[in-house]
Amino acid sequence: MSSDFEAYEQDFGTVTAEVTNKIGRIPKLSGEEKTQLVLNVDKQLEEVRELLEQMDLEVREIPVQSRAMYNSRLKSYKQEVEKLEKDFQKRSRIAYSDEVRNELLGDDASSSESQLIKLREERAHLLDNTERLERSSRRLEAGYQIAVETEQVGQEILSNLHTDREKIQRARERLRETDANLGKSSRILTGMLRR
Repeated sequence: MSSDFEAYEQDFGTVTAEVTNKIGRIPKLSGEEKTQLVLNVDKQLEEVRELLEQMDLEVREIPVQSRAMYNSRLKSYKQEVEKLEKDFQKRSRIAYSDEVRNELLGDDASSSESQLIKLREERAHLLDNTERLERSSRRLEAGYQIAVETEQVGQEILSNLHTDREKIQRARERLRETDANLGKSSRILTGMLRR
């Protein structure tokens, strides 16, 4: 289990390093390039959150004596992601301030460009939401499958317990019959000894 955690940890390190680099580049870019970078960072932050969820699930599977160490590592990763998200929000807000200013001032060329950027952003967000819904659906299906399998295992256990109960009851009946036969034999032997 800890090897899975460490694999997620490596992925986490790689993706967060990329995100940090890209967040630093956001204010230096403009127009379409900036928009694409912001959307890309947003997507990677979602990937980082999913990695954290996977690591959290892995920590729950680790034996109790080792769990504290992994929990503290996971906690520091969560704090790191919170800082990254705050930095991203701050820098992406600054990134869009030029476009907002141009739109307010009524610069037609940049205004239509801003509208195009907004449309692309909305489309990208819709696609992102669709992907999230699909991932959630797959997780729900996997959870449902586990529940069905668990129910089947439970039914098999109940069936086995019922069969074992029947065997025990038959054995108890045989024991009673044997006890009754021993009682009869004892009485017959006692009668024979008296004669």
